[in-house]
Amino acid sequence: MSSVTDQEAKQTRSREWKMFLFIVIFLFPILSVIFVGGYGFTVWMLQLFVFGPPGHGG
Repeated sequence: MSSVTDQEAKQTRSREWKMFLFIVIFLFPILSVIFVGGYGFTVWMLQLFVFGPPGHGG
């Protein structure tokens, strides 16, 4: 009976490590690129249509 729970614990631990590595290697970098790109696009559109290009302010 305890060998079944030990095996399940190993499978769960293995699944957790795989999910952790997926998140660290793929998900966070992709979300970072999307977030930074979206922010840059937003600033670009605001400068284009609302605030105008950056300048010396005088």
